[in-house]
Amino acid sequence: MTYIILVAGLGTRLHPLTLKNPKSLYRLDEDTTVLQHLVRSIRKNDAKAEVVVVTGFMSDHIEKELSKENTIFINNPFYAVTNSVASLWFARDYLNRDNVVIINGDVVFEDKVMKDIICVPTNKPCVLIDSSCNDAGDYNVQVKEDKILVMSKQLTSFFGEYACLAKLDSISSRLLKLEVESMISHEMYDQYFENTLVQMIFMHGFELYYKDIADYGWTEVDCVDDLLMAKEIYFSDK
Repeated sequence: MTYIILVAGLGTRLHPLTLKNPKSLYRLDEDTTVLQHLVRSIRKNDAKAEVVVVTGFMSDHIEKELSKENTIFINNPFYAVTNSVASLWFARDYLNRDNVVIINGDVVFEDKVMKDIICVPTNKPCVLIDSSCNDAGDYNVQVKEDKILVMSKQLTSFFGEYACLAKLDSISSRLLKLEVESMISHEMYDQYFENTLVQMIFMHGFELYYKDIADYGWTEVDCVDDLLMAKEIYFSDK
């Protein structure tokens, strides 16, 4: 499987902690950063994984940290004025693979969700969600039966929170590539890549499924409390 990890962002929500260090390089212990943990967890559960890391802010630091992790690096030189859809555009050739996972590089998952869900090939497009999260203003999802209706930060009524990861089969990954290319050609550089999936649902009748990971441990690192939770999840697997 191919894993595209997006780590180009500035991490502004964690300023001043991230002014001189990407949040993905926050250390969970003396020898392991958030990003290293993610890559190593992938390798542990998928020995043949192709890991692509899209960098931007302080890319030299990230490449140094992952220099021994057998990863492919792609740089988004416009990271300061673009969002993740632009980062994915730079990695678009890897969307031609048969099974693709697109994941934010500031997420910590417990090993069980990696083993049970993330590193298992899929035959249909799906995203991970957490139905136990109910904070308005997050990137939330509304669903109907087993499918996603919409994902947005503006939802007032929702089923749960998007858990920072999409899994695509061969057909949907190629459809996503076309939609990403279309958004960039229309100068929509400031969009989250997930908004391409929403566009596909609304404009093309795209069927996007979900897997609920409410019973698993995970966190996106967006605030100081998240940093503490990330360490807790990491050490619980030790």
